Amino acid sequence: MAASDATTARSAPGAGLSPGLILAFVCMGQFMVFTDVSIVNLALPSIQEGLGMSEVSLNYIVTAYATVLGGFLLLGGRLADTFGRRRLIQVGFVIFALASLTSGLADSGTMLIASRAVQGFGAALITPAALAILTNTFAEGPERNKALGVWGSLSGIASIVGVILGGVLADTWGWEWIFWINVPIGLTAAVLAPRILPESKAEDRGKFDTVGAVTLTAGLLLLIFTLGEATTVGWDTFRTIGSLVGVVALLTAFVVIEAKVASPMMPLRIFRLKTMRVANISAVLVFGTFGSLFFFASLFMQQAFGYSPLKAGFAYVPLAFSVAAGAGIASAMVTKMAARPVVMMGLTLTVAGLLLMWRAPADGSYAVDLLAPFILLGLGCGMVFVTLQIAAFVGVTDEDAGVGAGLINTSQEAGGALGLAVVATIAYSGMSSEMAATGGNPDLITEVHEAANHDAFLSGALLGTVALLVVTFMMPRGKQSMSSGPAEAGEGPALVKADAEK
Repeated sequence: MAASDATTARSAPGAGLSPGLILAFVCMGQFMVFTDVSIVNLALPSIQEGLGMSEVSLNYIVTAYATVLGGFLLLGGRLADTFGRRRLIQVGFVIFALASLTSGLADSGTMLIASRAVQGFGAALITPAALAILTNTFAEGPERNKALGVWGSLSGIASIVGVILGGVLADTWGWEWIFWINVPIGLTAAVLAPRILPESKAEDRGKFDTVGAVTLTAGLLLLIFTLGEATTVGWDTFRTIGSLVGVVALLTAFVVIEAKVASPMMPLRIFRLKTMRVANISAVLVFGTFGSLFFFASLFMQQAFGYSPLKAGFAYVPLAFSVAAGAGIASAMVTKMAARPVVMMGLTLTVAGLLLMWRAPADGSYAVDLLAPFILLGLGCGMVFVTLQIAAFVGVTDEDAGVGAGLINTSQEAGGALGLAVVATIAYSGMSSEMAATGGNPDLITEVHEAANHDAFLSGALLGTVALLVVTFMMPRGKQSMSSGPAEAGEGPALVKADAEK
């Protein structure tokens, strides 16, 4: 990638180590972060029993981590650009490891929830810094596409592995170990980072945009928290409506601030890049689709198929392998064609899988009714994750790599929260009265659960269809921006300008 005068300064990998080792290191960090999004799910009953927590407070073990992670990603990206990406990833690993230690040592629900929030903050420093290091290590084009293919596939696989690993550890060593396992990994990574990772930062840093950082982070925290709570408190309540008004006010203020300050936290010029812009819009819809899928598929297998939590976790194994296969297919395809047809193909597979889930009966079998849709969903998930990650960096300069990384990851987190909130609202509409009408009959209860989950899968398919339409009609068609780096033919500025004007 051709660099401007104010672009990031790159340094060589530490100790003469290869780019492959750098990729393995940053992917390990990403895997740890995404595993912890889902690792607590199957361990929640054990945690509830061990700490005497209420049903309501259990939800915050999950949302505290996800809310802080999503809310601080953009701030983490800009901090990495300003103070050094390797430095931020080291700080993030230390914070994550120490918060994991206190999570396992928690003797109350309050302490655990607070520790999970700090874990989320550490994760928000690791993820954008790691992704920025990756994009600075590999030149735009086939080399970077392959690296982002590995990164994107691990993002999808880690969430599934987290479910399985959480069930295994909770049933064997105890729920504390779902957190303690991170401690030696995180601290070792912090120590090894200077020996493996190059340091890089934006040379023309200017004064840090403190007001913009506070405004944006507050707006994102409030948005993700409000979306997560909407299914519990209701969309039409004063609390939800008031919070959404607050979100709009904060994000509007942020845009005004960024247009005026000399050194903005998020340079608005980055939104001139159409491929990047559409990739982020698509990510919101796509991750909303997959966020609702993983949540309701877990419930469907337990409520309608009668699976134990551990069996439901292992039922995801074929899906995990399919994600890896889809990521490999996408990585090869984007070197030969534009992002648009690859994402379209992935979303078509995803919608088809969700429609098959919609028709799966409660008295069906795994091999007949779940395996095929899981394979389709995994292939679609891998293809879409990888391609959107690559598209989100087309034309983004090294100077703004941290912001680009924070932006795509924020779109994913916000999209997941939004999709789950919307789909859950549809699926659970009227469910209370339907459950009351069952009179405690187990067969009727199963039917109610089956209907709710079917509504969720159909809603997810509709959300995926909207994403497919956005990609079809909005994403640029040209393949040169995906298949080769701008610098290869001396066309850097021209390609970026063309992408911005499409």
